Amino acid sequence: MRFLIFFFSLLTLSFSVSAANIPIHIELNYQVSTDIGEGEIQEVMEIKHNKKGSSYVINSEAQATGIFKIVEPSSLVRHSEGILTKQGLRPLQAYERHGKKEPSSVAFDWENMYVTLKHKGEEIKEKLPAGAMDRLSMSYSFIFVPPPKDSLERTVVHNNQVRLSHYKITQEPLKTALGELHTIVVTRQEEQGSKLKRKIWLAPDYNMVPVRIVSVEENGREIDKIITQIHIRYSNGHCSEKTSKPETTQRRRCH
Repeated sequence: MRFLIFFFSLLTLSFSVSAANIPIHIELNYQVSTDIGEGEIQEVMEIKHNKKGSSYVINSEAQATGIFKIVEPSSLVRHSEGILTKQGLRPLQAYERHGKKEPSSVAFDWENMYVTLKHKGEEIKEKLPAGAMDRLSMSYSFIFVPPPKDSLERTVVHNNQVRLSHYKITQEPLKTALGELHTIVVTRQEEQGSKLKRKIWLAPDYNMVPVRIVSVEENGREIDKIITQIHIRYSNGHCSEKTSKPETTQRRRCH
């Protein structure tokens, strides 16, 4: 009981600090493991403030390494952009591009409440549920809202689907190349017999950034990405950095 009180006190403190001093630049590096090899992912999130409000851009690029690079020589690029509201991230458009293939894209029309999805040469329009997100903005959304407690519902738009999912919230220690991190775990509750899977580990000590994501995609491939480097710069000019690389070979940017 005492641990639970400490845990939720930590979450409240983490959110109050992040709300008072908002991250404006986040760089995350991951090591990726799949059933056919390994790779690396770099993700960068930028927050910009002006007289009209605040906007965000998230870019993610995955590149195979080693033998996996022979099988998958092309990079996988994901992009999401939108605005930052009192309710958190509100995406306006997102896309996913594998090599030179035609990208899958999503356009959110919040004024008319519909979403346009383009996937594999087909375009469809669907009703846009309140609070809907693309997959990339969903992973970063917890930075800007109070931390979840026991469960949550979230509509995620991906490829040609608009899907309402239920998530269970737990907490656990996570061993990483950065050391052991305390994490909040967001696990999607799948229907019985479903092969799909998505589980996100968030780090309260680093503004709730995603430090591990495990998913099983529609093609059955399991992907496990886990953090190797964190760099966060805040609106007051301060920054927080954690890396698995030796300090002698890593260019330090926090002072």
